[in-house]
Amino acid sequence: QVHLAESGGGLVQAGGSLRLSCAASGLTFSRYTMAWFRQAPGKERAFVACISGSGGTTLYADSVKGRFTISRENAKNTVYVQMNSLKPEDTAVYYCAADLAYLRSTSYAYHYWGQGTQVTVSS
Repeated sequence: QVHLAESGGGLVQAGGSLRLSCAASGLTFSRYTMAWFRQAPGKERAFVACISGSGGTTLYADSVKGRFTISRENAKNTVYVQMNSLKPEDTAVYYCAADLAYLRSTSYAYHYWGQGTQVTVSS
């Protein structure tokens, strides 16, 4: 069974940084596009970033471009997002997701999801 497990969330002041990790099992990791989404209270789940199976191509939401960096280590079956210059509006539950399809920015394109990790940015 496919399992995705996020970690690294927490409370940080505006302007600070966090690094989230997502460890995957039950799939041939290098074949999967991996993505990060986030969901704030009362909002729909929103795209953050995704990365191709080889790690050679990335996409970012405009709201995080220049501040967040997605990466992966296929030997460790792990995808990361480094989040810098955090803002209160980044506060959300962050989810990782996986799919065999090529890079997608819509939540419904992804078949596998983690349970999420809370990121709270205080002003």
